[in-house]
Amino acid sequence: MMWRTSVVSRFSSRISVSSSLPNPRLIPWSRELCAVNSFSQPPVSSESTPKLGITGVRSDANRVFATATAAAAATATTGEISSRVAAVAGLGHHYARCYWELSKARLSMLVVATSGTGYILGTGNAAISFPGLCYTCAGTMMIAASANSLNQIFEISNDAKMKRTMLRPLPSGRISVPHAVAWATIAGASGACLLASKTNMLAAGLASANLVLYAFVYTPLKQLHPINTWVGAVVGAIPPLLGWAAASGQISFNSMILPAALYFWQIPHFMALAHLCRNDYAAGGYKMLSLFDPSGKRIAAVALRNCFYMVPLGFIAYDWGLTSSWFCVESTLLTLAIAATAFSFYRDRTMQKARKMFHASLLFLPVFMSGLLLHRISNDNQQQLLVEEAGLANSVSGEVKTQRRKKRVAQPPVAYASAAPFPFLPAPSFYSP
Repeated sequence: MMWRTSVVSRFSSRISVSSSLPNPRLIPWSRELCAVNSFSQPPVSSESTPKLGITGVRSDANRVFATATAAAAATATTGEISSRVAAVAGLGHHYARCYWELSKARLSMLVVATSGTGYILGTGNAAISFPGLCYTCAGTMMIAASANSLNQIFEISNDAKMKRTMLRPLPSGRISVPHAVAWATIAGASGACLLASKTNMLAAGLASANLVLYAFVYTPLKQLHPINTWVGAVVGAIPPLLGWAAASGQISFNSMILPAALYFWQIPHFMALAHLCRNDYAAGGYKMLSLFDPSGKRIAAVALRNCFYMVPLGFIAYDWGLTSSWFCVESTLLTLAIAATAFSFYRDRTMQKARKMFHASLLFLPVFMSGLLLHRISNDNQQQLLVEEAGLANSVSGEVKTQRRKKRVAQPPVAYASAAPFPFLPAPSFYSP
């Protein structure tokens, strides 16, 4: 009996010693053993078997140890998985941000808006093919993203010298050049294939030509001659023509109205931007017209002149049957408003006036396109108007013929003939009922 009690006391003392270790983190199950040791043991009777008591304590300790070990392993596995997921998410966010900046996403969205407007105008009827519109916008977005990415690839050294662009992905080293080239190639090829397969080859050809014109003509020309602004205006005028071609499969005179507006609009827009960023363009080595015009009078005159070029576009859109007469009035007022800001910049060539003209140009384009969409005339309406005009013309011509016949009955030509050769004879009288 004494021997059995001493065995139990020795085992409990070992457990208490192990629970009093200075670093419990190394033994995560020490607290559980302390809890097991703190339980009050019932008095050992002479009838109870001592082996059962010792075996129960050991089994409880092993069970607690196994549970704690499994929990620790599960925690470690969960933590490792979560860390890997967080690392992958962070890498995805990093590259998504780089792609966003390489594509100049906000500028590309503006290009998509002009292409979508051209598509709606090119449908010519009230039923718009929304899948076709989505395919056109998606393909245009890919082409624009590719062109902007190639533009930044070719201008890494120039962007690194400008405060406005030195934090872009390529100058800052956040993405490698081969990675950016692969992204631009995949985006451009995907956009061209999407337009070719879902719209038509004319739209795909216009998109591909615009990409080449922007990346391989306009981009290097920026460092050679100020005419790059006018070449860039041609690039900006093609997307609405692309949308029209995607919807109708052809190019007509009506399809040139919105591209013409975009071409003339870009001149005051970029002249204001070139005046505001004059120092940055000089540091980057770009040959802008503002660098050769210290007073700013020449660029202000160019901007004002191109604003006046947009005035007749509303009349042309109405005369060619693209819009109603309301757009003619709204377009004229809108164009005169932006021309007023250009005239203000021409009189007082300050940064404040240039910024005002720049903001007016940003407001002009969406309002102009909204007016085109709001007041457009579909083919059904055009045919109805033509029928009404033809019926009105027929009725008017019929009335004129009837009146002429009545006049001829009232004044027979024989009377004039009889009076002319023989003036001395009286003119015969005719009875007309």
